[in-house]
Amino acid sequence: MIVKFLRLIGSVLVAFWFAMACGMASADTRPNILWIIVDDMSPNFGCYGEQTIATPRVDALAAAGTRFSRAFVTAPVCSACRSALITGMYQTSIGAHHHRSGRGVEKITLPTGVVPIPELFRAAGYFTCITSWPRGKGLGKTDYNFTWDPAMYDGPDWSARRPGQPFFAQVQLHGGKHRDGGGLKPPVQRALGTLTDPARVKLPPYYPEDDVLRRDWAAYLDAVRYTDLQVGEVLDRLEREKLADSTVVFFMTDHGISHARGKQFLYDEGIHVPLVVRGPGWAAQAVRDDLVEHIDLAATSLALAGIARPTSMQGRDLSARDLPAREAVFAARDRCDETVDQIRSVRTAQFKYIRNYLPSRPHLQPNRYKDGKPTVRRLRELHDSGQLSGLPEQLLFAEHRPTEELYDLTRDPFETRNLAADPAQAETLRAMRQRLEQWLVATGDRGQQPEPAAMYESDMAEYLGSQKRDLDSLRKNIELMKRWAAEGR
Repeated sequence: MIVKFLRLIGSVLVAFWFAMACGMASADTRPNILWIIVDDMSPNFGCYGEQTIATPRVDALAAAGTRFSRAFVTAPVCSACRSALITGMYQTSIGAHHHRSGRGVEKITLPTGVVPIPELFRAAGYFTCITSWPRGKGLGKTDYNFTWDPAMYDGPDWSARRPGQPFFAQVQLHGGKHRDGGGLKPPVQRALGTLTDPARVKLPPYYPEDDVLRRDWAAYLDAVRYTDLQVGEVLDRLEREKLADSTVVFFMTDHGISHARGKQFLYDEGIHVPLVVRGPGWAAQAVRDDLVEHIDLAATSLALAGIARPTSMQGRDLSARDLPAREAVFAARDRCDETVDQIRSVRTAQFKYIRNYLPSRPHLQPNRYKDGKPTVRRLRELHDSGQLSGLPEQLLFAEHRPTEELYDLTRDPFETRNLAADPAQAETLRAMRQRLEQWLVATGDRGQQPEPAAMYESDMAEYLGSQKRDLDSLRKNIELMKRWAAEGR
């Protein structure tokens, strides 16, 4: 109750400040803010260099606005990423770093002073909404790991706002999930008409040249094409309703492609995302190469609306003219569903440093979610039958992981040559290690301590109760996690 009271007081003060500074009568001059957030998708769009498929609507959005070439999420999995996104805070700073945590009897509450930004927008007179696409009757995907008040959203769609009232809206697209389980869902196939030829697919070098993986990647690219169509539909609606010129549109994804080295991991396949901004005050046909993090969307959106941001917010205003360039971006991976892990990374323009806190565990730990995917099943089949070799075998199925990984991204963009043991890179390793250590302390990384057993048990009970398939494998994985932890592994 105390936390809710403090949030209410904070919201009232924000509203009062804005009313005094601008006058509520001028609210109709403030821009609408629209976030288009996509699931499970890397920057496989034409404006980012993808050549196998065409993505005309996202490309046109980028041409009319500003494209960020080096945008990264701070967590490579949905719930942790979205918890950070909606607060403008590192998920590790607010205790929301474990995927789908706080869902059982044990809850997670935000630290004092941390407020989801829909509350701030709503207090400042904005209509707040979140929807899926095509539009549904209820709220769109939230997936926050902390307790939150559904009243921070006025509804699922901006059509319910008062005449002239500005809105803060989120449109959630399924993105790469349209091909989960192999292939594409029938409505997606019908909308596209023709499908991408798997023979045209070029896989990263750490995946084997295999028909199953090629077909899956082709289906993923078709999911990108379908996402492009949906983005066009959203933009067309803005045009029909004469809102395009008064709306700042942010387009990004919540993490990279769901694959063996993408989603859930800190390689660029998992954390590098597209980010495009179009609208009043944003230059057209512009490309920014500075390092940005997805938590910057919160601070930027508040600034565009003239709303004071909490002093504790870690995201930065990308629209600020005097914004100093970031020297590095940071990311963290922790427990994903039942699978316990702890990984941290720091990335500069040239180098990536990754620290594995549980190096005695394999890269592809048992995980019911990922093991249910055709690509991971196929990779395990090839490994078990001795048909996997080279980089796929070395990187995906090594019995242990290195404690430290260091990659020169200019010479090794696929992050396949670990330089951590290279004497020539000793100084770079030391500098990157120090950067990470400073960030862990400065941001109060709550993942430096193991997850309490009570929280794990609470979330696993909720997880088991919500699932309908492969419960035996899920229970087996949970017991394995407990055994490895008891063994200090």
